[in-house]
Amino acid sequence: MAFGPLAVIPLSACHSEVDAPKAEVAARPSADPLAFAPAPAAAAQGPASPAPGNPLLRAQVALDRQGFSPGVIDGKDSAAYGLALRGFQQAHGLAASGRLDTPTQQALLAGVRGDGTRRVTIPLAFARGPFHPDLPRDMAGQARFDRLGYRSMSEALAERFHTTPETLLALNGPGTVLGAGRVVRVPDIADAAPKPEDGDTTGWSDTLVRLGVAANQPRADHLVVDKSDGALRAYDKQDRLIAQFPVTTGSGHDPLPLGTWKIVGAARNPDYHFNPDLFWDAKKNAKDKLLPPGPNGPVGVVWLDLSKEHYGIHGTPEPQNIGKTESHGCVRLTNWDAARLAQMVSPGITVVFQA
Repeated sequence: MAFGPLAVIPLSACHSEVDAPKAEVAARPSADPLAFAPAPAAAAQGPASPAPGNPLLRAQVALDRQGFSPGVIDGKDSAAYGLALRGFQQAHGLAASGRLDTPTQQALLAGVRGDGTRRVTIPLAFARGPFHPDLPRDMAGQARFDRLGYRSMSEALAERFHTTPETLLALNGPGTVLGAGRVVRVPDIADAAPKPEDGDTTGWSDTLVRLGVAANQPRADHLVVDKSDGALRAYDKQDRLIAQFPVTTGSGHDPLPLGTWKIVGAARNPDYHFNPDLFWDAKKNAKDKLLPPGPNGPVGVVWLDLSKEHYGIHGTPEPQNIGKTESHGCVRLTNWDAARLAQMVSPGITVVFQA
């Protein structure tokens, strides 16, 4: 896709190639072109967020950092937030109340600055996209693209900071514009250092950076997916809970296949083969389609293949729907959680699906 003229757009809009004049691009101390530098001093002292400080958002940021994901960071008292709190409490020997009680605050919030947000400068490399505002949602239409990338900068920015475009709008106000060098308030999710690997032909290192996911993660020995509360839990060799993620786990027609399985492989930034014979709800005239990779593909940025044929653990193009909608039997996570999990596992580890 060719780049258009340099421009800026309102945060609430969805457009293609967006940028700011080069004079507005703040100098960054990092050599990483995708690093979100702190806002310049003058901008940092500017107006506060139009949304008042939200203690739930601060706690969600802290949970995300610790590996106990609340799903999307939105400052809401959701089921996923309570689930994350209980996981953190269990892992730290606290009463699993699912509430931000005093002992939990003391254990969780010590390292979180301020209200859990920060003001950052959007880097030029991030603002260039490319973005695909005309990306269709049907598979036939998506198959005509060479990549299923983000539709807008606001969508890309939301995934980078593990939130939603609506939350970014609440944090910044409707008059905020997006573009290279522009300053925005975001959840305080740190930059991930790039770590290119030999043979990285899929751009996985770049994907981790764009999702704010560190390449180095604790190693999981086994995973347990609980259908009852919609959680995927990672344990180490001592059977200690080291991470937890909210998940979508099948449906009435395609229930989670209970039992013990193995991870047999991982496909990072995968193509997706749509075989209508495997979908009970596929249209009668549906054809096989090979969809290109990208965060807006049906399985998001990663597919962890299981020993149960046709089943896997994967990302999603709709992070706000995790735990709220159904799947065709697979286990679905937000893209940033799926990417983090992919860095924690290796082929051969056990995955238990239980009711």
